[in-house]
Order: sequence, then C-alpha cells, then structure tokens
Amino acid sequence: MPDACVFLLRAALPVSGDQGHRGARATEPNRTGVARCSTHTPRSHPEPAETNMSNSGLNSQNRTAGSFHTNGPFQIPAAHHPPPQQGFPTMPQPKAPPLPGQDYYNSRPYQPAPPPVSQYHGPPGPSTPSRPPEGAALHNHSMPPPPHTPPLSNSYSQHLQPRPGPYTQPPNQLTPTPSPGLVQTSVAYSSAAMTPPFPKALQSSAPPPGPAANLAMPVGGSYPPQPGHAGTSYPSLPPGYQSMQAPPSTLPTPPLTQHYPPQPQQYHQPPAGPAQLSSALSALSLQSQTPEALLVLNLLQERNLLPAGPVPAPTPCLPQDLQKLNCSPEVFRSTLTSIPQTQSLLNKAKLPLGLLLHPFKDLSQLPVVTSSTIVRCRSCRTYINPFVSFLDQRRWKCNLCYRVNDVPEEFMYNPVSRSYGEPHKRPEVQNATIEFIAPSEYMLRPPQPAVYLFLLDVSHNAVETGYLDVVCQSLLENLNSLPGDTRTKIGLITFDSMIHFYNLQDGLSQPQMLIVSDLEDIFLPTPDSLLVNLSESKELVRDLLKSLPQMFTKTMETHSALGPALQAAFKLMSPTGGRVTVFQTQLPTLGVGALKSREDPNQRASAKDVQHLSPATDFYKKLALDCSGQQVAVDLFMLSAQYCDLATLGCISRYSAGSVYFYPSYHTEHNPAQTERFQKDLKRYLTRKIGFEAVMRIRCTKGLSIHTFHGNFFVRSTDLLSLPNVNPDAGFAVQMSIEENLVDMQVVSFQAALLYTSSKGERRIRVHTMCLPVVNSMSDIFAGADVQAITCLLASMAVDRSVTASLSDARDAVTNAAIDSLVSYRSSVLTIQQPGLLAPACLCLFPLYILALLKQRAFRTGTSTRLDDRVFAMYQLKYQPLSYLMLMIHPALYRLDDLTDEGALNINDRTIPQPLALQLSVEKLSRDGAFLMDTGSDLYLWVGKSCNPTFLNQVLGVQNYANVPLNQNQLPELDTAESARTRAFIGWIREQRPFYPVLHLIRDESPMKSSFMQNMIEDRTESALSYYEFLLHVQQQVSK
Repeated sequence: MPDACVFLLRAALPVSGDQGHRGARATEPNRTGVARCSTHTPRSHPEPAETNMSNSGLNSQNRTAGSFHTNGPFQIPAAHHPPPQQGFPTMPQPKAPPLPGQDYYNSRPYQPAPPPVSQYHGPPGPSTPSRPPEGAALHNHSMPPPPHTPPLSNSYSQHLQPRPGPYTQPPNQLTPTPSPGLVQTSVAYSSAAMTPPFPKALQSSAPPPGPAANLAMPVGGSYPPQPGHAGTSYPSLPPGYQSMQAPPSTLPTPPLTQHYPPQPQQYHQPPAGPAQLSSALSALSLQSQTPEALLVLNLLQERNLLPAGPVPAPTPCLPQDLQKLNCSPEVFRSTLTSIPQTQSLLNKAKLPLGLLLHPFKDLSQLPVVTSSTIVRCRSCRTYINPFVSFLDQRRWKCNLCYRVNDVPEEFMYNPVSRSYGEPHKRPEVQNATIEFIAPSEYMLRPPQPAVYLFLLDVSHNAVETGYLDVVCQSLLENLNSLPGDTRTKIGLITFDSMIHFYNLQDGLSQPQMLIVSDLEDIFLPTPDSLLVNLSESKELVRDLLKSLPQMFTKTMETHSALGPALQAAFKLMSPTGGRVTVFQTQLPTLGVGALKSREDPNQRASAKDVQHLSPATDFYKKLALDCSGQQVAVDLFMLSAQYCDLATLGCISRYSAGSVYFYPSYHTEHNPAQTERFQKDLKRYLTRKIGFEAVMRIRCTKGLSIHTFHGNFFVRSTDLLSLPNVNPDAGFAVQMSIEENLVDMQVVSFQAALLYTSSKGERRIRVHTMCLPVVNSMSDIFAGADVQAITCLLASMAVDRSVTASLSDARDAVTNAAIDSLVSYRSSVLTIQQPGLLAPACLCLFPLYILALLKQRAFRTGTSTRLDDRVFAMYQLKYQPLSYLMLMIHPALYRLDDLTDEGALNINDRTIPQPLALQLSVEKLSRDGAFLMDTGSDLYLWVGKSCNPTFLNQVLGVQNYANVPLNQNQLPELDTAESARTRAFIGWIREQRPFYPVLHLIRDESPMKSSFMQNMIEDRTESALSYYEFLLHVQQQVSK
C-alpha cells in the first residue's frame, strides 16, 4: 500500500440524496496506508426520505415505537386475518399445589445423605448442602406474587386491528367421525366450564405448598454406588426401580435421517382433500395406528425410558396418501398432531396448542416453480397445496376457508409430465413444501441488492482480545463467497470514542478514513462512497482488511460509542436495506445508548428472583424497529469477558429479525476453544444463504386463530411477521387457540408463506403446508401429543414470563404444566386408577424435559450463573429451531471407548458408528470408560481415571491417564480403527447442525468438569432435585 496521503475535503461538499455533508479539516497522515480526515462544524441535515411501499394487499403502515413501518416490496393481494393477539384468559380455576416452599424446609431439618463410597470426585453432593433443595428454588412463597401477573405472551407483538375475512361461502359441511378411544369408559365434556387454554401455571403463580408429610421421598437416604461406576447411584430408589427396563415398543427409535418429500415427478397421487376424508377417517383410529402412544407407564418404576436414538416426531393419523404428502416435521411441527374439536376440550387436556417452524431451513430437495400464475384462493389468499379438494378439473375448494375457486387455464398444463387436463398432478399439489419464483405483480420496486455493512469495535479492550485479526482474516478468505451477484455492496465502519468511516470508491489508490467526532448529531461524510460495489472495489476492500488490524494496535482509547455507530449504520443502510453486522466487546459508554453495569456478582447464585432481565433503555429497541421499517437487520456478535448487558444490547437484533452470537471470556490466545468456535461460526455466517426484505404470514383453517409469536421479528399485523433478513438457522413458534368449534371438519390445515428476495435478486415465495386430523376424544388428543414440541413451546412461553413477571413465576409455570397435563390424563383418560405416577408413553419424557428445563442455564437457580449467560440462553430458547433446542435442554450422552461398526450408518463411503444414548446421571459414567456429552453448542469428552489403555493410546495418542492434556480441543488424527470411528462420529455430529460445537477434553482436574457435571440432569445437586425426587413431587401433586 502506498504511503498515507493527506487530502482535503472542501467545506461545502455537494449534497447527494437526502444526506447533508459537513465541513472537514485535513489531518496528519494515518498510522497505516489509510488516509484520514476529521470532520467538524456540525450542522442540521434532513433525514433520509421514507419510502412508502404499501399496497392493496398489505395496506397497513404502523408507527410503532418511533418507527415508520412500510410493507416491503411485495404486492400481496388482500389476506384474511384472524382476530388480534390476545393474552391468556384470566378466568379463575383451581391451582395445582407447587413444590414444597421455603417455609417447609425451614421448619423441617434437612437430612443430608452420606457421602458416596467412591474415588470419583463428582460435583458437590448432598453431604454438605448450603442451600435448600430444588423445591425452595422453584417456589419462593415467602415473597408475595406481583399484584398482576402479565400473560405469557410475546412482548414483540403489536396489537393491530385485523381486516375482516371476506368469506363468501359457508364452510364445507362434513359428517364428524369420532375416533374411538383406547379407554372403555366414556367421558362427558362440558363446554360451559370454560378454562384457560393453557396450563394454569401459565396464568398465575402457584398457591402455597401442601402438607410437608406428603413428600414421600426420604431425602436423607441414598443407595450405595454400583460397582465400577464413577459416582452415586440414583438417590432413594426402590429396589425394583433400578433394574426396570422400558418396553421396547414404548418409543420406537426413528430413522436417523429424515427424508424430505421427493421431487415432483416422483409423485403420482390421486387428488385428495377434506371432502374425500370422511370415509377414510371413519375407518381409521388413532389407537389402531399408534397403540404404543397410549401405553400406560408408571414413571416411578420405569427407569430406562430414554430411547436409544433421537425421539421421533409423532405421525399424524391421516390416510396414507395424505400423510405421504404432509410437510416434514423438520420444517413444520405442531404440539398436538390431533387437533381437539373445541376449545373446551383443549382446555380439559391442559396441553398447549402451537406450531414450531423452521421456514428457511436448508433443504436437500426443494421443488422450485416458475410460473406466470400463482394459484391462490380468492378469499383467504391461501396458496394451492396438496390438501385442497378438486371438485372437477375446473374447480377446487380451499382447505382453509372452503371457498370454491376456478382453476386457471395455465394451471391445466403440467410442466413435469407435459400433459394437459390433470391439475391435481401439478407440483404445487404434490408437494407440501414448494418455492415459487414470484412474477412481476408481486413487486413494487426492483429487488434490492445484497448489502453488507460491518461495524467493528476498535477500542483498547477490543484490540486486546485479538478478535479484529480473526474477523479481517475471515472476511478476506470468504469475500468471494458472500451471497450476492454483481450488484452486491459492502462497507465498513469502526468505532471507539469516535466513528471512523472508510471511503472505498473505485478509482482511489488506497482506502481513506473519515473520522466523525461529533456523537450528538451523527452524519455521513461521503454517503456515495461508503457503501461500494464489491466487484468494482474488491482490491480496496482487501487492502483495508489487511491493514485494519494494525491500525489500532497501540490505541489507548477505552470508550465505546456503539449507539452513535448504529445510528450512522442506519442512515447509511436506509436507502437500500440489507444486513448490519456488529462486533462489540464491552458496555457502550459514550453517546446515546450508553449503559452502566447492572449485575451484582454476589447475587449470581441467589435463590431469589433474578433482576435485570429486561432492557435498561428502549433506545436499541426503537432503533431496531426503525431498521425493520427500512428492511435493515442487525446481527450482534458479542465477545466479552465482562458484563455487557446483553438484555439491552440484544434488542437491536431481536426486533430487527437479526441474530445474537455470544462468546464469553473471548481471547484469541487465552481461550483457543472460543476462538475456534468464533472462526467456524463466522465462516458459516458469512457464506450461508440469506433472504432480504422478507415477510412471513401464517394462515390456518377457519375456526383456529393465532395469538402469540415467538422468535426474532417485528409483528406488522395480526398474522404477518416483518423479517428484513431471514436465514436458514432461524426458528419461530406460534401459540394458537380454537375460536370456533371444529365439529364439521375432519382435518385442519396450517400454511406458512415466506416471501423474500434472494441474494441473486429474485423474488421468491416459499410455502409450507401441514394437515392434521380433528378429534373429539381426550385419548386421541393425548395420543397425538408431541412432547418435544410441547417442551420447546413452553420454554419460549417461560422466557416471556421471566421477563414480564419473574423467574420464579416462570419456573412454577413449567412445573405445573407437567402436573396439570398428567392430572388431566389421569382423570379423563385412565379407566382404572392405580398407584404411582401414570403417564402415556407419548408423554413419558415430559417430566424429565421439564426438570431439564428448570436446570437449564436460562432458568436455573442456586448455581452461579452470569446474567449475560442467562440472557443469551433465553435468546436461544426463543430463536433456535426444535432440533437444536432440544439438545440445549436435554443433552445427549454416549460411551465412546467401545464403539463398533454394529448398526453404523454408511454415508458417502464413510462408516458412522451409532452408540446408544445414555441417561444423564453419574451412575452411567464408568471410571474405565470415556463418554461424550453433546449439548448442542459444546461437546464434552470425559475420560475416566481407569480408562481403557487402548482408547487412550489409539484415540487420544497418550500412554496413560496422567498424560491426558487438560485443555485440548482437537482429537489427533491417528491411523487406527478406533481413532477413525471416534472422529467419524464426532464429525457426523457436527455436520448435523449449522453452528460449530467445540470439543472439550475433560478429566477430573479439568476446569470444564463443572460444566460437564451440571448437565447431569437426573442427579441431585445442592440446590436442585434429582429426577426421582422430582417425580415424587409430581406424583404428590397429581394424586391430590
């Protein structure tokens, strides 16, 4: 790079667009080859003009929280909206008694268990308790509940008035066909006794505890450890409980690879729809299809309920031809795969009704249709799908509003078979997931280009972490892989106590730095040259990235002006929209949005409610809503060793449909594991596919309504989400209710339509449609319960409750959710009341998942948890798709020292061992083994003291246990069969997810050992109940 040049900006620069230029003065040459100038003499200037892109289909322009929200570039015909969002009903009902409270533990002396007879040094055991058990943490009834507990609803949503749906034809009148239940006694349902649609714990805090004598668990006792095991056995187990085996048919192990529906040409199905379902469903019973779902299990006796592989999603009870066409559960999933006929029936079941979506997921097979005519219902605007009914070749009936529509002439021709007159064989009617390339009527302006702006913290603290080198190097390596086309634009801004812009205009010999020191009234010095065409200015961008890490190596500037930097980014990106990527390493201290530390480290392990889960200022939320209105999303990478108030800073991403990444204690040299994770995550982030200026609408059959959304977005109208950016790693959830009885329907359908601009500049519409049966018996409802989807939806609801009410209230809510559902099952489905904790096989893991949720970083108490770690865990619970979320809640444990090829997968000529999943208890650990724990974001490889020497030598490359390294994050590549199997299995795990799980090699002296042991969900700790104790508590409440 040539020597730094000194240049002058004239005091009166020409004005470009709506941005006013300001005077600047020449400064001394820069420390590197990037020329600098400082600006001064601030003056007022107009804001960028707002672009009105409303249209007849989306004609709402909402000013919310200081932002003007336009409708994006899509011209969408009028859509039917369900009623506005609503919170939980507040109708009173009996409360399920909570876990024993603090008063109980104060009145009854705590009896510790004897220390385990073992050489294994596990986590602090029950021998020296310093805090009350889990019950006291779950229910702190010494503190009165707040006078009003807000409903468990999404705080993102805005209450807007919907437009009435122009229904012109009554619903299809179908003869209801009740499905016979497994139980022999009939249950009468009363629609008059209306109760809230979700577990009562989600309505209000729990009542005072019951008598202490009802806790049947002798907390002072413990069975001796099993021979050869590394820790204590399951505490206080009945003798038969330890040896009981689960029936092999309780939870069948699913295929590890779920195949997406095949290509359109592979389908040759006859037309089917709701009108043809009556006779098919009459002969089909949920119980005859899935009898194992309602198998009655006593959870206090069935010890090994965890399946050997992934828990399968339940299959809806539909005719085979329809089920074959249904949407993949990896993309679209319901908490109940059998929808109750009435809201009163749903209330009685005490199970939440909601959907979990992964709408932009990377798919190996995705039919793409290019057509000048996209066939949609004239009334509700539903896209034609496999579950509509063809009355004849020229008419089809909508499966959401039941209006009869004409088949367009163009739709009569099938481009796949090149035949005419068979519209039911078109790809749109043979694929539940399909993508359309939108025609011109869906556009109001040319598709925006891919625009990427990077904001980098260059304060002294940031430079010390070494992250700047990693970011610049990663950008250099992946510059050609950024999604886009010849119109792609890029820009960089750095900031400390001032804002540094970089002129990268084509024709310059080197980049030019422009410094703005006025933080009170941010302006753009040269708006036309700060965002440049990547292909035209690629060499200048490369020069800047190569020199940037050295430019600030000697800086002593400790302040951070993040707020003004974000304001500058908003001004720069508003005309086009795009993605802003922020790298921040500390609390912002200067300008608007400056923050002060709110965390008290001494209160991290307190059993009281956690404070400061809500933002300290609304600046970042308001700015995010402004960004959303201009199709700008902000992604935040937080790399900090100190408290950085993620609860406040994360709002910039939550409300602009961005993502939050968090790397605590990041340092390039001192924390190589975090550095490796950051490098891998950043590469995935830069190269993954992206959609711009997107909106997503979720429609459902008449009678159902959506009332709460969960995820990162802005709710533009009742059922429309604004997504300035959409990425393939984002998940969403919605809560639903039944507004009208579904007695005339055999099935209901749900459709999610995602409209976006691809990085190549194409308007695209991705549509997912799911069909589910309607049932009228409690046994059918329970048989179709999806325990993992229910757990994930409850987790999102509990995050909202933690912020709007309190953490203890959220913990009570999820605990009582399990209690209420089992009470309902016992009273409404079981015909013979037996002792024990009885549950259907489909919900046998529900109490375990609830306990795991209570011990998850977001909700745990009694354990030292940094506030930022807790908030980030809550962000992940709201944002991650189900498959990744379940590993965060309930990790997977495998034994690795005895891997074999038996039952292995063969993928691309590779053999992938498939070890059995183990229960999360130290009794499953053995001192002579090696065990891998998969928590989703981390992999922990625990090596026992007496581990097999063959494993040590052939896999770890060491001669004995003493030589196992303490801080190793990679397995050596050894030319042995054992090494190949182990590395193949770990590599296969990493391939299953978009983010990079770091491997931590752990022995007893390792600092990461506590993190490994905290994930032993089924064991008791100082402040948390064991799984068996939790089951005893649930049984106590269910039996009342």
